[in-house]
Amino acid sequence: MIYNAPVKEIRFALNELAELTSVCSLPGYEDCSVELVDAILEEAAKFAEGVLAPINKQGDKGAKWQDGEVTAAPGFKEAWQQYVESGWVGLRAPAEFGGQGMPALVAIAAEEMWCSANLAFSLAPLLTLGAVEAIHHHASDALKAVYLPPMSSGAWTGTMNLTEPQAGSDLAQVRSRAVPQADGSYLVTGQKIFITWGEHDMAENIVHLVLARLPDAPAGVKGISLFIVPKFLVNADGSLGARNDVRCVSLEHKLGIHGSPTAVMSFGDNGGAVGYLVGEANKGLNYMFTMMNHARLGVGVEGMSVSERAYQKAVEYARDRVQSRAVGSPDPAGVPIIRHPDIRRMLLTIRAQVEAQRALAYFTAASLDRAARHPVTSEAARNQALVNFLIPIVKGWNTEQANELTSLAVQVHGGMGFIEETGVAQYYRDARITAIYEGTTGIQALDLIGRKTFSEGGATARSLLAEALATADKLAAAGFDSFAANLKSAAAEAERCVAFILSTFGEQPQLAAAGSVPFLKLMGIVLGGWQLGRGALIARERLGEDGADEDFLKAKMATARFFGEHLLPQASGLAAAIVSGADSVMELDEAWF
Repeated sequence: MIYNAPVKEIRFALNELAELTSVCSLPGYEDCSVELVDAILEEAAKFAEGVLAPINKQGDKGAKWQDGEVTAAPGFKEAWQQYVESGWVGLRAPAEFGGQGMPALVAIAAEEMWCSANLAFSLAPLLTLGAVEAIHHHASDALKAVYLPPMSSGAWTGTMNLTEPQAGSDLAQVRSRAVPQADGSYLVTGQKIFITWGEHDMAENIVHLVLARLPDAPAGVKGISLFIVPKFLVNADGSLGARNDVRCVSLEHKLGIHGSPTAVMSFGDNGGAVGYLVGEANKGLNYMFTMMNHARLGVGVEGMSVSERAYQKAVEYARDRVQSRAVGSPDPAGVPIIRHPDIRRMLLTIRAQVEAQRALAYFTAASLDRAARHPVTSEAARNQALVNFLIPIVKGWNTEQANELTSLAVQVHGGMGFIEETGVAQYYRDARITAIYEGTTGIQALDLIGRKTFSEGGATARSLLAEALATADKLAAAGFDSFAANLKSAAAEAERCVAFILSTFGEQPQLAAAGSVPFLKLMGIVLGGWQLGRGALIARERLGEDGADEDFLKAKMATARFFGEHLLPQASGLAAAIVSGADSVMELDEAWF
């Protein structure tokens, strides 16, 4: 299946909306430049199009498990070696440990192309870099020296081991145990499920980050510690030693992403897996949250990326498929279905949301970089508040909509979309997990209304809505009348919902929680519209420049108009459900279900 990396769209979002030049000026990013990033994007596009996309369909045949060993899907091991040799694993890994230390913004742009080209493959570096992030921030210097260089190069991969069969997302119920040993190590026992790339043959070692409890740990989340548990123990000289007491007992049989092995991992079946404490005891959950913002942002990009891939496939089909005469035409000859109004509506529904999601994700990534590197403390804090508020929206909205958008891509194909050989069904199946990864949409939404809205009195929410209203004023002045009016109305509806959450969450949290997912979607639509509005204004301005790409810029404005007229009006219905429909969620007696 052909994939065309949308480099022009990515550049626009990076340079115009996320303001790449200002990110490259942050301390520690001085080696980053627009010219360097352009070169990175071109090479990343070639790798995505030429190496990863061609093996995506055969990856759907799945990895193979036998006697605790997992063989990656056909072509994946070879692709991983090329990925490693090209230095892609270390794009945002710390420079002091062999990585390139690029901003999160730049890495996210490259990761979008990996995810679109081959979502299953892209999960291996995503988890590895998440593990690198946690180790870099919280492990001892000795552990960093052992594990970060080979992980940053891709010689070793990394995983997160959180979930247990009885616990699900409730990490307070984690039962895995870690018993201290005389040499300072720990023996870890327990079972973990849903471990992405938990076992495979692509790299020579796998570094598991495992949540477990010490014998004297307090109950609940306050008693969880974090441990490094390698597949192979590491000798003093850095070479690999004996196989650790950790094994994959099975692979899950899944709806999609078959090329990514999802393992059931057993630790300590033969006495205990040797592990090493990361940071301080009983602070494991806090440490995992260090990587959670990166991971949740990454999953949001996954949702957007698979929607982009499905969109490309749907457009290709709609251009080629000839069926029925044009609506209102006396000519009985069939036309390509892309000329039919409803097909165009579906394609634009996908396109407009993908563009909005890309812009919002990149804006968030730039805020992540500023929060980490900005030299002015107050500005770093402001950006951290933006990150905290936007991450659940990017993760939740992008992935929930991926279910709808990839479904629309199937619908564009008609009956052929339901046939696996066509290819679009794989994107529909692959997309489904993204709304579950790293906390379901319900978990993201509760986080959004509680820790990110109520706890700070709605300050960040209202600040962003004020930005949206200011953009609406500029749109009105520039002649984008319908977009401006709908953005203003949607922002007002969002403000009404913020006020409702602030007035109810403290005393009646169930009322606020009942509309939390609609609120997350509402904020995604409003803030996505804000970003597309910014883009439309920039496109209008660029049209007057010498050498302007008129087709591209006019398409940006037309796509924004569609979003403004077809998607922003959804805000009023969502707000009504949030504010007026909360009681009805809880009214039905449990016995009536």
